[in-house]
Amino acid sequence: MATELVKMARKIKVVGYVRVSTDEQAREGLSLDAQEEKIKAYCTAKGWRLVRIYRDEGFSGKDLNRPALQEMLRDLEADGIQAVVVAKLDRLTRSVRDLGYLIDDLFDGVALASVEESLDTTTAGGRFVLHILGAVAQWERETISERTRSTLRFKRERGEWVGRIPYGFRIGPDGRLVEDPEGIRNIRRMKRLRRRGRSYREIANRFGISVGLAYELINTDLRRWKARARRHAELTS
Repeated sequence: MATELVKMARKIKVVGYVRVSTDEQAREGLSLDAQEEKIKAYCTAKGWRLVRIYRDEGFSGKDLNRPALQEMLRDLEADGIQAVVVAKLDRLTRSVRDLGYLIDDLFDGVALASVEESLDTTTAGGRFVLHILGAVAQWERETISERTRSTLRFKRERGEWVGRIPYGFRIGPDGRLVEDPEGIRNIRRMKRLRRRGRSYREIANRFGISVGLAYELINTDLRRWKARARRHAELTS
């Protein structure tokens, strides 16, 4: 699209897109409502006509298979939309490859504007900056992932525990899994309470654990529970 957004400010027709994954929902500034407010304020300041905001709740940005995103892409073909506005670039996608695919193949002349990055794709410079930002973001994520894997590998090589700590155990000073005397006593208390007729839910609430875990602890022989934890520790060391 050769005409710049600023020249179309009074007549441009746009849609917004917001997304949040399940593990992001509690983080400040990432809620769907917060993203929508940013998009609305941005469009108001630009004088753009925001006709709809598409919402994907509980979906990762690692791929494009999201219901609201797919609906938006279908609508772009028929509704005369001139730009898609997002609060932040990674709300649309976290993949540089998918970003390029969206811009070059699916948007088909529709501009992309990102509020936080303050850029649009109506100019060659904007497109170049967008790809650079996407590449840097992906490099950062891959670096963090590699660092995490390296740390876990180092811990395993030293025999340190990696993963969820079984109930009744704790991590010792040397990083290895050891029995927690209080936790073991609690398991015995749970078994006694169950024999006295207490429900699994009552027991779970008393000890602050899930009903499923209470059921497993009560119905698993304590020696077998300990052996299972030690065996898992050996396999991960």
